[in-house]
Amino acid sequence: MNIRGKVIPGSGRARTLGFPTLNIPQDDGSVTGIFAATVLITGRTYHAAVFADRERKILEAYLLDFDDEIEAEEITINLVKKIRDAQKFTDDTELQRAIAADVRAVREHFKP
Repeated sequence: MNIRGKVIPGSGRARTLGFPTLNIPQDDGSVTGIFAATVLITGRTYHAAVFADRERKILEAYLLDFDDEIEAEEITINLVKKIRDAQKFTDDTELQRAIAADVRAVREHFKP
Protein backbone atom coordinates (compact mmCIF):
# COMPACT_ATOMS: atom_id res chain seq x y z
CA MET A 1 0.00 0.00 0.00
CA ASN A 2 1.44 3.38 -1.07
CA ILE A 3 0.57 6.55 0.79
CA ARG A 4 1.83 9.91 -0.43
CA GLY A 5 1.74 13.09 1.61
CA LYS A 6 3.40 16.28 2.68
CA VAL A 7 5.68 15.98 5.71
CA ILE A 8 4.03 17.59 8.73
CA PRO A 9 5.50 18.45 12.14
CA GLY A 10 5.04 15.99 14.97
CA SER A 11 5.19 16.39 18.73
CA GLY A 12 8.91 15.52 18.87
CA ARG A 13 8.34 12.61 21.27
CA ALA A 14 9.93 10.00 18.98
CA ARG A 15 12.99 12.25 18.56
CA THR A 16 13.45 12.47 22.34
CA LEU A 17 13.37 8.66 22.44
CA GLY A 18 16.16 8.49 19.83
CA PHE A 19 13.95 7.67 16.84
CA PRO A 20 13.18 10.86 14.87
CA THR A 21 10.36 10.42 12.38
CA LEU A 22 8.93 11.93 9.24
CA ASN A 23 5.18 12.28 9.61
CA ILE A 24 2.48 12.40 6.96
CA PRO A 25 -1.29 12.48 7.34
CA GLN A 26 -3.34 9.35 6.79
CA ASP A 27 -6.62 10.57 5.31
CA ASP A 28 -9.00 7.95 6.62
CA GLY A 29 -7.08 6.34 9.49
CA SER A 30 -7.81 2.90 8.08
CA VAL A 31 -4.28 1.55 8.62
CA THR A 32 -2.93 0.77 12.07
CA GLY A 33 0.14 -0.97 13.49
CA ILE A 34 3.88 -1.15 12.98
CA PHE A 35 5.22 -1.86 9.47
CA ALA A 36 8.41 -2.52 7.56
CA ALA A 37 8.24 0.04 4.76
CA THR A 38 10.12 1.85 2.06
CA VAL A 39 10.02 5.63 1.84
CA LEU A 40 10.60 7.51 -1.41
CA ILE A 41 12.17 10.95 -0.93
CA THR A 42 13.20 12.99 -3.97
CA GLY A 43 13.94 9.92 -6.09
CA ARG A 44 15.75 7.91 -3.39
CA THR A 45 14.30 4.96 -1.50
CA TYR A 46 14.99 4.29 2.19
CA HIS A 47 14.00 1.45 4.51
CA ALA A 48 11.86 2.49 7.45
CA ALA A 49 9.92 1.38 10.50
CA VAL A 50 6.49 2.99 10.28
CA PHE A 51 3.87 3.50 12.98
CA ALA A 52 0.38 3.91 11.54
CA ASP A 53 -1.71 5.67 14.19
CA ARG A 54 -5.43 5.26 13.54
CA GLU A 55 -6.46 7.68 16.30
CA ARG A 56 -4.33 10.61 15.14
CA LYS A 57 -4.64 9.61 11.44
CA ILE A 58 -0.89 9.88 10.90
CA LEU A 59 2.00 7.76 9.63
CA GLU A 60 5.31 8.16 11.48
CA ALA A 61 8.33 6.87 9.53
CA TYR A 62 11.68 6.26 11.21
CA LEU A 63 14.21 6.00 8.38
CA LEU A 64 16.99 3.49 8.96
CA ASP A 65 20.49 4.94 8.62
CA PHE A 66 19.26 8.44 7.69
CA ASP A 67 20.46 11.62 9.42
CA ASP A 68 19.38 14.51 7.17
CA GLU A 69 16.68 17.02 8.07
CA ILE A 70 13.60 17.18 5.86
CA GLU A 71 10.87 19.78 6.11
CA ALA A 72 7.77 20.53 4.01
CA GLU A 73 8.57 17.90 1.43
CA GLU A 74 6.28 15.27 -0.05
CA ILE A 75 7.21 11.65 0.48
CA THR A 76 5.70 8.29 -0.45
CA ILE A 77 5.49 5.53 2.13
CA ASN A 78 5.06 1.97 0.84
CA LEU A 79 3.91 -0.33 3.64
CA VAL A 80 5.60 -3.65 2.87
CA LYS A 81 4.95 -5.96 5.85
CA LYS A 82 3.08 -5.61 9.13
CA ILE A 83 5.40 -6.25 12.07
CA ARG A 84 2.82 -6.07 14.87
CA ASP A 85 -0.37 -4.42 16.03
CA ALA A 86 -0.27 -1.05 17.77
CA GLN A 87 -0.28 -1.09 21.55
CA LYS A 88 -0.25 1.37 24.45
CA PHE A 89 2.79 1.70 26.73
CA THR A 90 2.88 2.77 30.36
CA ASP A 91 6.16 4.71 30.15
CA ASP A 92 8.77 6.00 27.72
CA THR A 93 11.34 3.32 28.62
CA GLU A 94 8.92 0.57 27.66
CA LEU A 95 8.04 2.41 24.43
CA GLN A 96 11.72 2.95 23.59
CA ARG A 97 12.42 -0.79 24.01
CA ALA A 98 9.48 -1.66 21.76
CA ILE A 99 10.60 0.77 19.05
CA ALA A 100 14.14 -0.65 19.17
CA ALA A 101 12.72 -4.17 18.76
CA ASP A 102 10.56 -2.99 15.85
CA VAL A 103 13.60 -1.43 14.16
CA ARG A 104 15.52 -4.71 14.57
CA ALA A 105 12.58 -6.60 13.00
CA VAL A 106 12.50 -4.16 10.07
CA ARG A 107 16.27 -4.51 9.54
CA GLU A 108 15.85 -8.28 9.57
CA HIS A 109 13.04 -8.05 7.02
CA PHE A 110 15.19 -6.03 4.60
CA LYS A 111 18.36 -8.07 5.20
CA PRO A 112 19.69 -9.39 1.86
